[in-house]
Amino acid sequence: MDFEGNIAFFTLNGTWFALYPREELAADIGVSAEGNGFRGFTLAYNGLSKEEVDQVIAKAERAGAKIVKRPQDVFWGGYSGYFEDPEGYYWEVAWNPGFYPGPKSEN
Repeated sequence: MDFEGNIAFFTLNGTWFALYPREELAADIGVSAEGNGFRGFTLAYNGLSKEEVDQVIAKAERAGAKIVKRPQDVFWGGYSGYFEDPEGYYWEVAWNPGFYPGPKSEN
């Protein structure tokens, strides 16, 4: 997989880990990178469609999460939004048409 910019992805047995600069991540969420409110990382859920992203964000909101950035088409060609959970952690919920996060097909 090739990605432009300052991002790196690592995978192990179906679990993905990405590194992205703190300032750029804060800007993507729409929060300040300074101070103690932003911990410098997010947790992410990668859905299989825009509809799934909308459903997960709605479910999080019903469960008490604060929606920080409503789902929208984004610069990298996908669709994503962010919420803050009751403990103050940011979650990205995303769909990327060129990036399937699941197990590889046997076919």
